[in-house]
Amino acid sequence: MKGRPKQLSWSMRENHSLPQLVRTGPRTLTIARRLPIINATSLIMKTTMATMIAARIHGPDDIRLDTVTTPEVGPCDVLVRVVNCGICGSDLSYARLGGLPGAHSPFAFGHEFSGVIEAVGEQVVHLQAGDRVVVNPEADGNGIGSDGLRGAFAPLVQVRNVTPDSGAVFTLPEQLDFATGALVEPLSVGMHAANQGRITSGDKVVVLGAGPVGLAAAIGARHLGAQKVCVIDRSDHRLEVARQLGLEALRANDDPSALARHLQGLHGTVINDPRLGEQPGTDVYIEATGAGPVFRQICSTARKGARIVVVGVHFVPVELDMVNLLMRELQITAAMEYPVEFPQVIDMLSSGEVDVRPLVSHHFPLSQFTNAFAQAQRPDEAVKVLVDCQD
Repeated sequence: MKGRPKQLSWSMRENHSLPQLVRTGPRTLTIARRLPIINATSLIMKTTMATMIAARIHGPDDIRLDTVTTPEVGPCDVLVRVVNCGICGSDLSYARLGGLPGAHSPFAFGHEFSGVIEAVGEQVVHLQAGDRVVVNPEADGNGIGSDGLRGAFAPLVQVRNVTPDSGAVFTLPEQLDFATGALVEPLSVGMHAANQGRITSGDKVVVLGAGPVGLAAAIGARHLGAQKVCVIDRSDHRLEVARQLGLEALRANDDPSALARHLQGLHGTVINDPRLGEQPGTDVYIEATGAGPVFRQICSTARKGARIVVVGVHFVPVELDMVNLLMRELQITAAMEYPVEFPQVIDMLSSGEVDVRPLVSHHFPLSQFTNAFAQAQRPDEAVKVLVDCQD
């Protein structure tokens, strides 16, 4: 299934048909054969199915394709026919954990998605059936993909409490395909990391970790005006993707002094405190690995007054040398989710400033979700794996 992302050209003005998945009983992920489909006659046709297929977590490393009730539309809701949904690193964690504590079980998941509005509630006046959209899954307490009740690894998903000011549903510009639309959510995570670093024109930035979020942060940093944005990782495949995105790429190694040498070669050398000696001229470090040793190396390398943004998830506590922190006057902050970044990312993509399609490494139909999930667990081969939820 590896290859360039599909270039979808439908719009709400066209009468192409979308396939719908149907199933008469639950199916576990061990079944590899294709699920039967039935073609709809229009992008905006209201579904008449009572059930649909959805990927859900039943326990640690126990994911199944279940038959579930098709969601309905309340007065303030929007029903979205999901076209593409990306597999996020958090989805991999949810699977290992068997869901989330306190969430519904079985745990429905999937939150990086784009699609077409299937139906709107009577109080939703700013959107209509047929609109191409992307969705902020956390807006207005929706919790799509995290509360266990609703997930976008399914043909249809309900978005609640949709108002013009809610920031939940955004129109996907006609020049952007659905695969690009599914990248808006992870790109917004990266853009928020760049915003948290207070990056301005001319800043020199390094991102440690070339996963989807790290690459998104590098794209965001460049969008904000950073110079010589560099990405460091151990995966040659992911570094090649970074180069395709127009970013500097360096391979990490185990030499503790290598980071400083590489950055001095790229960003120059400064001496702003004789006690610290020569230091890289890097202004902003974005930590996107979630690895404690990497964070500690950043803190021992950064120049005085450097800004450090932590966007990688650290599951293990990290020791912090407070004397070093004081001497270097490091400014450490964190980035979580995307309180205001969805419109910023959509505008960036609409402008044609960057072609983010190299981020998509694989497409799989929903009926082959087991293969899609296994591929996403191989970071040396995959960057962003998309599930085609209408196939």
